[in-house]
This record gives sequence, structure tokens and C-alpha cells, in this order.
Amino acid sequence: MPLKTSRATAPIATGAVLLSLAMAAPTAAESSATSTAAAESSASAAPSTTGADARSAAPLYRGEVDVVAGPDEDQDTLDGVVFDDKNKNSTQDANERGIEGVTVSNGRDVVTTDAKGGYELPARDNMNVFVTQKAGYEVPVDEDNVAQFSYIHLPGGSPDLKYGGIEPTGELPAAVNFPMAKSAETKKPKQNCIMGGDIQTYDKDEVEYARKGAFTDLSKRSDYRGCGALFLGDVVGDDLSLYPDTRELSSMLNGPARFLPGNHDLDFDAESEHRFDTYRSQFGPDYYSYDVGDLHIVALNSVQYSTGEKYQGGLGEEQLEWLRQDIAQVPKDKKIVLATHIPLLNFHDQSSTQHQVQEVKEIHEIVSGHEAVAFGGHSHTTEAMRAGDSTEGWASAMGVEELPFDHITAGAISGDWFSGEVTPDGYPTAIQKDGARPGVLTFEARPQGDRDRFTVTGESDTEQMSVGVNTPRYRSWFHEHRENAGKAPEFENPTQVSSEDLDGPAYITANVFAGSSDSEVTVSIDGGEAKDATRTQEMAGEKKRVGALWSDPTAVMEQFVHGGSVAESGMHLWRLELPSDLEPGKHTAKVRSTDAHGRVSTDSVTFTVTE
Repeated sequence: MPLKTSRATAPIATGAVLLSLAMAAPTAAESSATSTAAAESSASAAPSTTGADARSAAPLYRGEVDVVAGPDEDQDTLDGVVFDDKNKNSTQDANERGIEGVTVSNGRDVVTTDAKGGYELPARDNMNVFVTQKAGYEVPVDEDNVAQFSYIHLPGGSPDLKYGGIEPTGELPAAVNFPMAKSAETKKPKQNCIMGGDIQTYDKDEVEYARKGAFTDLSKRSDYRGCGALFLGDVVGDDLSLYPDTRELSSMLNGPARFLPGNHDLDFDAESEHRFDTYRSQFGPDYYSYDVGDLHIVALNSVQYSTGEKYQGGLGEEQLEWLRQDIAQVPKDKKIVLATHIPLLNFHDQSSTQHQVQEVKEIHEIVSGHEAVAFGGHSHTTEAMRAGDSTEGWASAMGVEELPFDHITAGAISGDWFSGEVTPDGYPTAIQKDGARPGVLTFEARPQGDRDRFTVTGESDTEQMSVGVNTPRYRSWFHEHRENAGKAPEFENPTQVSSEDLDGPAYITANVFAGSSDSEVTVSIDGGEAKDATRTQEMAGEKKRVGALWSDPTAVMEQFVHGGSVAESGMHLWRLELPSDLEPGKHTAKVRSTDAHGRVSTDSVTFTVTE
């Protein structure tokens, strides 16, 4: 294939940007507890530096997709080359070879480049053309660190949309060439991949909450340079004019940023084929894949929507066929990482066909033969669900008896939609539906075994749980004010337990935010023998348990008073019944959580037994 080097001058959407968009303008319970969250982990926390130091240590490759001016004589076929951009100027120069064996797709068809890096694909209107980054190489990023790896072809542009959509791209260009630069960072088998759930900002105040919270945390970390950050949909909350603000937040990162659309990223005034046009103009294709280390990461659009209908978790046949072809190109020794907005399966919404992916069994089949893990967002919960876990809801609603591999709901950067008290650090407590605090999840790929790590916003990795006391008195207060949540009076003396409460029964509770079926949780009273706590959801096929008895009292006491969802169920709550013969006076319960990798975290609560 002859090399075409004449650069296009028209503002054609490459990677993530189409420039000519028309955009419209501590609670009583917590203060009573003695928190000793001291990490005894065998795996140290991620290295952290200032943002400036981290960037100077590993500068990002900045550039763009090379769209060659056309129109092409053959409007039925798009061609181009994937090349090693040695001088990082985004143009294939005479000494820059094409890269063989790289996957390129138009969203339906999947091809691999020839010995000279060339490819050909059938062309059609309204297509995303994208390259799959090869491990050992990296695609360029723009000034906001958004990865540039795609081209949008929409000759006539979007219909008239409130938030602009995509400007007309005109006829098919002469070529679309994809630059990549060699990278030691993406070649390493050891990778840290940020999985960021729903940023979901509804206004500029919430953009600032995100900036002061999770994005400031990420700006201080330098451990995800190769894999970067993947944000799992609901980038904003319906107001798509906030996209430029979110893109600016990604400029704080110390690695490439990639995005997925969520159900709050829709152009609601568009027909179904244009429902994500404004999203695509800002962030690129709504599904794609890329390789880092020993991982093949597949970012899927799991939101199906037709005009006048509610959204549905699913892929649709076209995307499902692309997934089949994409996975068919992947060597068996690569681990498949599936990422979606609406999770394939979810504990919180386990009985809902709308909030899980309808083709989940087919997806499981497509990736069988590979090691795999799935990540999702959407539910504003943090759920580390392990292979072998099962629930009554999955079996009845989705036909899945047990998980074939780990499925992880990554939590939300917005937490519970930025609800609750605003902390001195400038962002709300936003405790989620399951009592977990907002934060980001890091998938740590390692030759000796992969693992996941949850980091609470504004905290070190030692902050992994909240500990409280669930008594009959608390449960009575819960039932009295459940319908008035957000406006309830504070629960008085939350760590006071009467002798009558001890017969209730009364429990020490431990909400281990990233706890799972491979976690072990023990409780020691007053330095005595550590006893195994009981998980309130065994994940062994039982139904979801909801109510005061199954709630996280520490979270509920905050939510009932300051607003937000109610943490009355969850799959990572443990409890130990208090002995009925405890003497009056002060007592201390120390909780210890150990995960499958030997990482240990502790917390404690001091409570008083009264007569």
C-alpha cells in the first residue's frame, strides 16, 4: 500500500475531539468510634509523588491520528497504515516502518495489518474506525491526556442536537493512519489499571468536587503510567455541555485517559443511531480494545437505548459480533479484561434485567478459554464478586448459576451522587448505597497473580473499612425514620449498648469496602481471642437481604441525617454478635480483615455497656 502523507486541514474527528462542537452554555457515630485503621499489608500502597514530579518522570506521548486529505477515489473502502512514530510527530516519515499484526476495526469488521502496517476496511456512514494498541507501544494522547486512536466517519454530521453532536466529516479521506510509539511502560507484565466509576457531574460545583477529590488523588500517583485510567461511563449527569470540564480534569492524570459512555451520557433528543454522538465527538468510539502487558482490555458500550424507550443493559448484535471477532485475534495467554458501564452482573441489581447485560451468557462463552475479569460501574456500589459466587437474582433473572470469573463493580467517583456533608477537603462524604465510601479501584496485573485494590477518595490504602454497632435501639430508630431518610434526627449515643440490647441481639459490624468471598474477617473484644465474623451475604445462591438487621449502621447514621441513599444491604458486611454477659463499662472491638493476597487492614470501635 503506497504511503500517503498529505495532511488534512479540515477539523475531522480524530481520537476523541471534534473541535467545532456547539456546546450549551464527621458524624456522631463516627466521632464516637475510635478509628485505628492501620495497614499491616504485605502489599505496599501505590507509590505517590506530586503531579509535576510524576509527569517529569514519565512524559506522555502527545499527538493525533493522521487523517490524510481526500476525498478517496474509492468511497467504499478505507485504507491506511499503523506505523512506529519514532519522532512522535504523528506523521509517517521515510524511516518509520509500519507495524505488522495490529488489529484495526470499523466497529463491525476486524482486520490485522500486513507486513508494511497497511490495512483496508469496508466503509459506511456513521462508523468509528479504531486501532487496538499493541503491548510494547502506546497511542498518542491530546492536551487533556485523552487517548487518540480513532476516526469518526459521519459525512453529513449529526442531526440537530441540543449538545452539538458531530460536525460533518465530509467524504471518506484518502487514508487514516494510526501512529504508535514504542513504550517500555505498556510492555511490562506488571500493570496498574485505574478503573474509575461514574464521575457523573451534574453542574460545575460537582466538577470541582471531582477535581478536589479523586482527580487530585490520581494526580499524586505515578503507578498507572502504562495502563492509564479507564472511566466506566456516566462521565457527566445528562448535561453534556460539561464534557469539556471533564476532559480538563483528565489533564491532571499521569497516564492516558480512556472513557466509556453511560446511560447519563446520551443525546436524549437523538434517534438511536445517534444517541452517543456528542460523547463520541469528545471521547472517541463507544467500544474498542487495547493491549498492555499481558492484558487485552475490551471497553464495551453496555447501554442500549431506543427513542421513547428506557435504556437497557446490553450490547446489541453488531457490537457482540465485533466482540467475537476481536477476541478471536487474542492469544490464549492474554488475560481478557472486560469493562462496561452497566455491569455484566451486579449484586445490588441482581434481579433486574434492565441493570445487567442481557447477553451476559454469550459474553461468558465468547471469552471462555481465556483467563478473564469483568469491571462495571452504574450502581454506585463497590462489589468484588469472585468466581463461584452466586445469587438467587442472577439465576432467576439472567440464567447464570455462578460466576465463571471475577466480576467487579468498581464504585463511583461521585459516590452517592455527591450527596452528604461537604468535608473540609472540599467534597461531600457521598457514602454509597452499600455503605462503601467513594473512590477508585486499581486492577493490579502481576505475573504471580492479579488482584484489585480499592482506594477511598482522600485516603491512603490503609482506609479499607468502617466499624460500627448494630443494636435493637439502633434498629428501632432505623424503622422509625426510614421513610424520612435525609431529614432524620441524629441517633443519640451510637456506641452505647444497654444490657437489654445485648439480649437483642447486638452486633459489631465491619463494612469491608472491597471485601469478598476470599476475605477473612475477625473481631477481638478487649484484646481477647479473635473470633470469625459472619458475612451477612454468603454469595452462595441466597436472595438479597435488606433492612435494619442487614444494614451498615455507621453509613446509615450519616445518610439518614445528611441525605443520600440508604446502606440497608450489601455484599461486603461482616458482623459478630456481642456476648450477652459483657460487664458494664467501656470495651474495645478490634476488627481485622485479610484478603486472599495476605493484605491486612484493621479498624476498631470503643463502645460502652450500660445497666
